[in-house]
Amino acid sequence: MSKLLSVYPQAIEQTKNKVFQDIDYYLETKAVLPSFTQYLNDRGHYVDQIWVNVWLNKVTNDVPKNEKKQFLSEKGFEVQGVDRKLINKLFRDEMRLYQPFGTLFWVKETFDGQEEKWAERYEKAKQNYIKRQQEKLLAETRIGLEEEIDKAANIMIEEQYQLLYLYVRYFTAKQLASDFENNVKFKSVDTFALEEKLEEEGSFNPAGYKTVAGFFDELTGDIQKTLGWSRSYFEYETYFYMYEGLIADYLSQLIPEMVYKELPEKFKVHFFETFHEKLSVSFIKGSIADLLYDIVGIFLEDIQEEYVSDLLKLAKIPFDEAIHREMFENDLEERERRYAKEQAELQRKREEEERMMQDIFGEEYNPSSKRNVRYVLHIGETNTGKTHHALERMMLAESGLYLAPLRLLALEVYDKLNAEGTPCSLKTGEEEKVVPDANHISCTVEMFHEKEYYQVVVIDEAQMITDKDRGFSWYKAITKASAQEVHIIGSRNSKGMLLELLGDADIDINEYTRDTPLEVESKKFDIKRVKKGDALICFSRRRVLEMASRLQNDGHAASMIYGSMPPETRKKQIELFNKGKTKVIVATDAIGMGLNLPIRRIVFLENEKFDGTRRRLLTSQEVKQIAGRAGRKGIYDVGKVAFTGDIKKMRDLLTQEDRPVQTFAIAPTNSVFERFQRYYHDLGTFFELWEKFESPKGTKKASLSEERSLYQKIAGTEIEARLSLMDLYGFLHLPFSKNEGVLTRQWEETIYAIIHNEPLPEPPVKEGSLEELELSYKAVGLHLLFLYRLDERTEAIYWERLREEISDKVQERLKTDIKKFVKKCKNCGKKLPWDHPFPTCDACYRARFKKYWHEDEYEI
Repeated sequence: MSKLLSVYPQAIEQTKNKVFQDIDYYLETKAVLPSFTQYLNDRGHYVDQIWVNVWLNKVTNDVPKNEKKQFLSEKGFEVQGVDRKLINKLFRDEMRLYQPFGTLFWVKETFDGQEEKWAERYEKAKQNYIKRQQEKLLAETRIGLEEEIDKAANIMIEEQYQLLYLYVRYFTAKQLASDFENNVKFKSVDTFALEEKLEEEGSFNPAGYKTVAGFFDELTGDIQKTLGWSRSYFEYETYFYMYEGLIADYLSQLIPEMVYKELPEKFKVHFFETFHEKLSVSFIKGSIADLLYDIVGIFLEDIQEEYVSDLLKLAKIPFDEAIHREMFENDLEERERRYAKEQAELQRKREEEERMMQDIFGEEYNPSSKRNVRYVLHIGETNTGKTHHALERMMLAESGLYLAPLRLLALEVYDKLNAEGTPCSLKTGEEEKVVPDANHISCTVEMFHEKEYYQVVVIDEAQMITDKDRGFSWYKAITKASAQEVHIIGSRNSKGMLLELLGDADIDINEYTRDTPLEVESKKFDIKRVKKGDALICFSRRRVLEMASRLQNDGHAASMIYGSMPPETRKKQIELFNKGKTKVIVATDAIGMGLNLPIRRIVFLENEKFDGTRRRLLTSQEVKQIAGRAGRKGIYDVGKVAFTGDIKKMRDLLTQEDRPVQTFAIAPTNSVFERFQRYYHDLGTFFELWEKFESPKGTKKASLSEERSLYQKIAGTEIEARLSLMDLYGFLHLPFSKNEGVLTRQWEETIYAIIHNEPLPEPPVKEGSLEELELSYKAVGLHLLFLYRLDERTEAIYWERLREEISDKVQERLKTDIKKFVKKCKNCGKKLPWDHPFPTCDACYRARFKKYWHEDEYEI
């Protein structure tokens, strides 16, 4: 109890001081001396309370919580796990009776019967009161005089503003000439990067600076202290801050001196009579400190707009008000003339650029539906038979084209049509399978070509038109398909957008509803309740593999689906599930697009996903797209949906009314590039213009971020020099994983081989692990993209066969490697629960941030 004991005498001393203060305040306002007894009658109740107030505040604030808990514990209180506020209350209650100090007894002992001492206290209190009143009056007088000085300074500055600026201009000009002549230029660095040693670049070249503002960005070589976010920092000083200080010092002397001369003599006499000292320039400076700060900022802004050449010329001419005023007016007039000329030139360039951009982009993105085409819209929720009905119509036609969002779906339709007796070829960016006498083609939407005619065209997942990077492929297919009938399959919220795009075209609308209702389970899902026909959804490859491993270790055979899995492998995994060889499927949201599986229940293991930028809650449309896969007519007549948490929130997302699609994505076309080449021939400029181009109302531009990032690797190289703009953009636009370093290097090496007319380098193929096999599959896929683009179809046959072999190996490796993917803490390797949301265990997390984890914080 060391702190409690040391605080006690301090509290007594503080109590005595407060009593003396109360006595003085009581006495100082009395015209005649009241008796001590009268004081006790008037103030005794307050004096008696002073100790309690002082003591309780002192011990509450100064005694540490551990000591409080120890004290209470010794008194028989239970303090473990008790809230801190309650601890303080209990402690204060105990302290009320802890060794009370007899304040009234002490006061009586000090003054009772001590009439002379009481009278001395009275006289001293009266004197202090009179002194305070005089000081207060003097302070008020001082404030009044300072306000008069500030008013006079404002009037003087307003009347003499141009003269003051001429002084500052000349002062700055001489300093500028000196700095250019005597100082060295340093290489530019981040001002806060004090770990970087400054490098000298030689002397300043005044001709390299148009305005003073440009020079002010240079480094002086010194270090300054600056303030940011209420903390002090050190950084390299720029000339802006140096000149700000120099001009502030100069004006802090000049302006007070000028104000002193302007003040009337009567004011100075009054000042002397009041304070018994002469008015000084220093006093004036203190009185107008805020005004000086403001005027420095105003002059500094004006100085930065001055031309360096004008000030260097001015520095050579001694100050003469008339001469310097004439020079300033001439310089200002010339500067304004040059500024007007520059603005006119900028406006001319802007108008020229606008005309050019209108010519390049123009009406390119206004839909055209003037052709004699009949459109059939198939609108409805997931798993309602929309695609089935559209394909039935296509198979009856003499020729047909199916456009899929995924290569796997194109492959599925290719297999379906051929199995049902309709010869169908397959065409994606990475493969072509030509079936003899086939008049039907199944391909990915990016393979669409508007000049090819088909009797029936089927466009699947049309709501993808809103995708910021791929959406334009749907736009082109929908608005430019050359066919007798175009069947468009989309979600309910895409209906309005599709009708707007097609305008007054001939349109039939078929709307579909689910035959199998969806039911949300009221209980949170637990892994122990997994059943046949369940599809468990998570949002990363790693989590899919970990969950599949957990299920298999628990005796549940599981299929897997995730984005980087080869489509052929996905197909085999789906077949295992369809045939009942696996009872559960673990998948990412890749399951939500076009895959028809006998799923009894969709289980969301996560309610959030990482979208490339941040983790966010699933959207209503994403929940519906995935959940809609539950239920299969004739097998599961009710589709179940389960969540591991926030059931009410997720149910609301599932039942929420769809918001209509408002915008669709646009991207560059061949026509756009053809018109662009009338003006420029480099893609760097094209990307800049695309950034400036304002897309038409109801549209949003594709970001082209991946293409631009890839372009940065080869900008200014032999590749850019030797390829035509259209060919180069075509290679940049190839659909491969551009965030994989191995693939971008392969891409670059292949481009160099093409421009040097050399054989294409073979893609890197490794089979050491599942990850290496999957990456090898992508590498072969990229190689095939090049082969088909170069029309090397014979060689492509070999690589397609090799890719299929890699896919088979992925399938086999999944069977053997799946046991490795146990959910473990990445630090200590401890096995984690299936629903643990973090990559580390709680113990490792707490150990890492132990300085924030104090036992006391959890006890009180």
